[in-house]
Amino acid sequence: MTEHRPSMSKNDQLFARAQQTTPGGVNSPVRAFRSVGGTPRFITRAEGPYFWDADGKRYIDYIGSWGPAIVGHAHPKVIKAVQDAAANGLSFGAPTEGEIEMAEEICRLVPSIEQVRLVSSGTEATMSALRLARGATGRDKIVKFEGCYHGHADSLLVKAGSGLLTFGNPTSAGVPEDFVKHTLVLDYNNVPQLEDAFASMGDTIACVIVEPVAGNMNLIRATPEFLTRMRELCTEHGAVLIFDEVMCGFRVGLGGAQGMYGITPDLTALGKVIGGGLPVAAFGGRAELMQKMAPIGPVYQAGTLSGNPVAVAAGMTTLKLIQEPGFYEKLGAAAERLVKGLIEAAQEADIPFCGDAVGGMFGFYFSHNIPSTYGQMMAGDKERFNRFFHGMLDEGVYFAPAMFEAGFVSAQHTDAVIDETIEAARRVFKRIG
Repeated sequence: MTEHRPSMSKNDQLFARAQQTTPGGVNSPVRAFRSVGGTPRFITRAEGPYFWDADGKRYIDYIGSWGPAIVGHAHPKVIKAVQDAAANGLSFGAPTEGEIEMAEEICRLVPSIEQVRLVSSGTEATMSALRLARGATGRDKIVKFEGCYHGHADSLLVKAGSGLLTFGNPTSAGVPEDFVKHTLVLDYNNVPQLEDAFASMGDTIACVIVEPVAGNMNLIRATPEFLTRMRELCTEHGAVLIFDEVMCGFRVGLGGAQGMYGITPDLTALGKVIGGGLPVAAFGGRAELMQKMAPIGPVYQAGTLSGNPVAVAAGMTTLKLIQEPGFYEKLGAAAERLVKGLIEAAQEADIPFCGDAVGGMFGFYFSHNIPSTYGQMMAGDKERFNRFFHGMLDEGVYFAPAMFEAGFVSAQHTDAVIDETIEAARRVFKRIG
């Protein structure tokens, strides 16, 4: 008698196959489901607020390619712009008018940016902004904050040192301690600690880099006092203030988080939304700083595919669509409706749960209070989150596969889609309560 063995799903088969040729079977770590367990979903197509996996199952998507799909997946105008651009050639290694148009649009929409350089990834943008800050100030030390992720450049893969004002330690193998010995890691939203850092070493700090709305320790807002004091201290000590708006730029509002807070950084890193789903990022700021970039200045940066014409076409079309009247009001209302519904569903099951939304970004936490620091976020109920994640996955709802990541809605997440999600959450909360 032959033993019956359940056949592997197509997702299982693809994951097993991928692990033979790709480390961990994925090309970016969070996709591997290591934090939540289980098999990653291999996506075959997407449209509007949905995507479908290799087994043909449809999910309501709340990661949106980690932010870029702000107008929804496969928007007809974005797809047409990509097709038209591709028909003229995929890459030239020479300037195009599209690059100028994107630079002009970014400078118009973000007043702190007078000049901008296009690159291909958020990591490239933040890495280049740091180099520019160091080159402009002639200083080496940088300040970042625990829980803020600024890409995988060596000097940014750092965790806090053992003392209040000790420099950081590498968080990745392969990063020499010499690369991070000038990186000071402080607590997010801790004003006194920031003041102490500048009081003791302000004349050696090249820059402070911060996510003004953090999205990589779930969603955590900076307090206005924190950002205002940061701006004052950087100005007082001649340090460069860098806002990493790769994630929150054009997500929390048309002028980014800096427009929402009314704070003017010296440099800004952008990404995700400005590519509309294709690889475009940028860094820019005051003209006097940007004039220090090669080929007219001493700070070197280059990129063969920077300003790729097909990617720029997708990004420019997306930037036009998000400027339609009422776009952000509708986007923000969808995120708030989702969070409010999830909170109510959790309360019905008597589960400690809270949430927050800013523009088209949202976060939810298995704790009694919305966190304001990395430590508070880490204190949440990870095991219960994992059960919730898999329960929602079974229901056809795809949240980020880690409790440390923000979520995203798009313009295609209608009230009906949000309500379907809330009803699914109600069923899951009852099962895991």
